[in-house]
Amino acid sequence: MKLNPFKKFSLFQLVITSLVLGITAGIFFGEPMGKLEIVGDIYIKLLQMTVIPYILVSLIGGIGRLDSSMAKLLGLRGGALILTLWGITVLTTLCLPLAYPEWKSASFFSSPMTEARKHISILDMYIPANPFYALANTIVPAVVIFSIFLGSALISVKNKDYLILDMQSLSDALMKMASMVANTAPIGIFALSAAAAGTLQVHALMRLQVYLYVYLAAWLIIAFYTLPMLVARATPFTYQEVIKEARLPMITAFATGTVLVVLPMIAEKTKKLLEKHRMDNDASLSAIDALVPTTYSFPSVGTVLGLGFVLFAAWFAGSPLGISHYPEFCIMGIFSAFGSLAVAIPFLLDYFRLPADLFQLYMLGSVFTLRFVTAIAAMHGVVICLLVTSAILNRLRWTKILEVMAITLGLSLTIMTGLGIILSKTIHYDYAGYKQLINKELVNPVADVNNNASPGPLSPEEQKRSRIDIIRERGSVRVGYSKDRLPFAFKNEKGQVIGYDMELAHALARDLGVRLDVVRIDWPDLERELDQGRIDLAVGGITISPERALRFQFSRSYLDELLSLVVLDYRRDQFSSYEKIRSMKGLKLGVTPFRYKEGAAQRLFPNAELVIIKSPRDFFRGEYPEIDAMLYTAQTATGWTLVYPEWTVVIPKGLDYQCPMAFAMPDNQERWKGYMDTWLETRIKTGLTEQAYRHWILGEELNQKEKRWSVIRNVLGWVD
Repeated sequence: MKLNPFKKFSLFQLVITSLVLGITAGIFFGEPMGKLEIVGDIYIKLLQMTVIPYILVSLIGGIGRLDSSMAKLLGLRGGALILTLWGITVLTTLCLPLAYPEWKSASFFSSPMTEARKHISILDMYIPANPFYALANTIVPAVVIFSIFLGSALISVKNKDYLILDMQSLSDALMKMASMVANTAPIGIFALSAAAAGTLQVHALMRLQVYLYVYLAAWLIIAFYTLPMLVARATPFTYQEVIKEARLPMITAFATGTVLVVLPMIAEKTKKLLEKHRMDNDASLSAIDALVPTTYSFPSVGTVLGLGFVLFAAWFAGSPLGISHYPEFCIMGIFSAFGSLAVAIPFLLDYFRLPADLFQLYMLGSVFTLRFVTAIAAMHGVVICLLVTSAILNRLRWTKILEVMAITLGLSLTIMTGLGIILSKTIHYDYAGYKQLINKELVNPVADVNNNASPGPLSPEEQKRSRIDIIRERGSVRVGYSKDRLPFAFKNEKGQVIGYDMELAHALARDLGVRLDVVRIDWPDLERELDQGRIDLAVGGITISPERALRFQFSRSYLDELLSLVVLDYRRDQFSSYEKIRSMKGLKLGVTPFRYKEGAAQRLFPNAELVIIKSPRDFFRGEYPEIDAMLYTAQTATGWTLVYPEWTVVIPKGLDYQCPMAFAMPDNQERWKGYMDTWLETRIKTGLTEQAYRHWILGEELNQKEKRWSVIRNVLGWVD
């Protein structure tokens, strides 16, 4: 009989081993480990599979089994104490950003920025008009509300025993399913850590350690001061007693990674303390029996503290949540925390329009943090039981709870501020956003190109001919661009003219079978350059407008940009709402001459004083200090913020204004325009514009030529 060699290891040991092996494999092999991401995604989805059903049955069954008098007493006093613990933890969590270093940070345009325009109904979020819709669409707050209402209604229902038993059986079955998935954790964690370590840039891994340090500091405050001190100050139990009786459940929960297995232990330890202080009567012991499983159905302080990753994610992405977003964060965070953090984190990332792929970064860090979540959840269970039973027996001093809350807030503010100073001085960090942009290259094969062409105009006779015939005869297509056209047409570090539009221009030249002559032009001369034939078309994120259509022709549109405002990072919240902006007094907006002539600024912001700026670069360099914000298209402005990271792009809620982009073409050249429209239509259908958008606007490395550092390639030289 063969023995399984892994049986002698605990699941925790296997997970830690898998984590180490995964990170090692990622560092050793590098980017090929990114292919394991699909295995990690499967593991994540399996983890999420049981969450919503478990919320439903555990809340309904846990509340429904109580009798009305006990439910009322526990509901009022227990609910008040749970809310108090959540409140203390939320206040601590909101202090976490104080510890994040003030590093320059910016990122490429993110698709969730456009989703700000979707209407989010608070009523639909919280009122489960159709519970089945809420379940199917993972609307966690609505599921929680529905479950609480149904569980409360079940209290007064006769002959409910069989249903309660069924609910318990279903809950047990779901927990067994979750346990089965948990057994695959070594595989999932290996895949996630290998893929992350193999593909994450060094600066990303470095910034993740900031989150881990800050989280651990907050965890220590809550676990070893706030929770035990609440009991010590507000009840007859001492600090030492709480720590002594809670340590075994905490260690066991930490080792196993689940609070479920220590629920009987929590009940046993709290009853032991009640007996020691002669507080063990029928009411208190019954309360413990009801509190332990019911409390388990609600978020622990560990779960609430874990929501702090969203604050880190916002800082990491260069879009920190402002104070005005904190009420939303607190309310949405608490309700989404009724599910697991694996559900709550993606939900909140989506709600606050943060890049969804940051969830992978969370999963990498969660290998450490989730152990601490379960440990502090065990302490949470002990503390809730002791506080609620003391309240039932009228042995609770409520004023002392406020005292501990105030001290916790003071500690959090002091420690996080000090930690921020320490991290800023001890962790070396170089901003890499500009390098990411300037080192980019074209994704698709490059045409035969002259990046510094300076052709003369066509002769008067040639100007009368069809431009497409001229292009094919001379064997080159002339594409003009002007300065300040990030990220559509600009020079990279090698002197090549690159960008979204240049990706299309190279494809156009290849399809025509001609050379690409790239011509630098001055924008005021564009109409003359087109008509005289020095260039055949102009690129650079050119917005279509009726005013411009009087000067030259446009090709069909290939991209719609969103109008936005560019502001200093610290002023982001002031410009989050279109309605709020329209009510501002003394507002000064910077606009380009085109946007001023087009009249969009006047129509959209009639209350603002408009200041015409010659170039966005002048604005970003601070040559217009009197301007509060610049009106600019979002995708283009985001490229500029990579160069000037102290600025940020805001699409105000309620501002819905699209700007179509196209190529500028010479007037009276219908055959040339007809060809370009047909070519663009074909290339849009074949995915060229989508590929260019992902690479140049979203910043994805679709064809990364310089692979990330790895041992097998850079040290051993075994692969190219």
